[in-house]
Amino acid sequence: LQPAIQAGHEAMLEDRRSKRIGFFELHRDAAALKQVKAAVKRFSSNQPRNLVVLGIGGSALGTSTLVRALKPVLYNMLPDREREKLPRIFVLDNVDPESFREVMNFCEPAETVYNVISKSGSTAETISQCIVAIDRLERHVGKERVREHVIVTSDPPVKNSASPLHAIREKYDLQGLSMPANVGGRFSVFSAVGLFPAAMVGIDIDALLDGAAEMDAQCTDPDVGKNPAYLRAAFQYLAYTKKNKMMSVLMPYSDGLSLVSDWYRQLWAESLGKCRGDGPTAERVGQTPIKALGVTDQHSQLQLYLEGPNDKIITIIDVGRMTHKVKLPNGVMPSGHAEYLSGRTMRDLLQAECKATAAALREANRPVMHIRMEQVNAFSMGELMYMFELETAMTAQLLGVKAYDQPAVERIKVLTRKYLGGKG
Repeated sequence: LQPAIQAGHEAMLEDRRSKRIGFFELHRDAAALKQVKAAVKRFSSNQPRNLVVLGIGGSALGTSTLVRALKPVLYNMLPDREREKLPRIFVLDNVDPESFREVMNFCEPAETVYNVISKSGSTAETISQCIVAIDRLERHVGKERVREHVIVTSDPPVKNSASPLHAIREKYDLQGLSMPANVGGRFSVFSAVGLFPAAMVGIDIDALLDGAAEMDAQCTDPDVGKNPAYLRAAFQYLAYTKKNKMMSVLMPYSDGLSLVSDWYRQLWAESLGKCRGDGPTAERVGQTPIKALGVTDQHSQLQLYLEGPNDKIITIIDVGRMTHKVKLPNGVMPSGHAEYLSGRTMRDLLQAECKATAAALREANRPVMHIRMEQVNAFSMGELMYMFELETAMTAQLLGVKAYDQPAVERIKVLTRKYLGGKG
């Protein structure tokens, strides 16, 4: 594969040099980082109790992933003092009226900042969320104060834009952050899309970007044996094209990393699930990404992985150091029972389960890759997520598909407008 990877590497370098594709350089964008920090300072000055992120897909998954990994699991339930007066965060990535109404009613508008995120400014789901939020603000704080509670993240506004979100922004004189036009939503976590909400809840975005930069530096060599992102892309490509592994499973052994699988699932599916060619003879390619969680899914999915069809490649992620270990106390278990747990910790059990899963998969001739994170922090999350982005981009090169568009999804948007009686 080395010649194909070399060609893909050169194509990606050209995308980078020409600025046709922008995600490669987000961690170097000092001007954007400065704007994000200034916006965080402005919106934090009144110490809002809530931050509500209104977005869907790539506008929401990166933020949810970072918050789950880097904030306490019960962060939103902590008293204001224990959160250091940082806002609670709610990511509303759907238009289910039941859950949406509950969160909106829970968050007092006068105590809430709403971050409205849509690259195009015309995402129907986000626009519907936005107009409900602004209507509530008008009724509770007055039209003249709406701008104190709303910040818009989208493509840079243009004169006479047809974007509904840009029209709303102009009507209410809303503050905004620009998303680079050459960055797609699923590759946007290191832009204002992910950085503003992360920084609002106290995540170290400098360390996050430093981690991405460190992984970028590790991935400059096109030699597949020296480049972790390209090595993973090679395994994924060979498993899919030569060994009929039609599914790619991501299985972290950490609750904090559980949403990495959700974020990766969109990145992989929307970038690689494409047609090669046109018409009825077009070849349809792409692995199906599957999320799993260790140890939980050893008791739900692993039976299928071990004895079902051998059509999957599995990636396991484990964490070297965790903040807590939870000692298993002696004296509770009657003598002669489960003695293998004596003197152990819950952390020991989690590590043993991870090793056992990898060993069982190997014994069953199931391909498994193992990623080791020494610890989960902002820096290592920057490394991990940037590596997955480069892996996806290289896999698209090897498959001969365009990684950065999603033409089939556009059809759903057209039909949605049609069914609602709009134009389209």
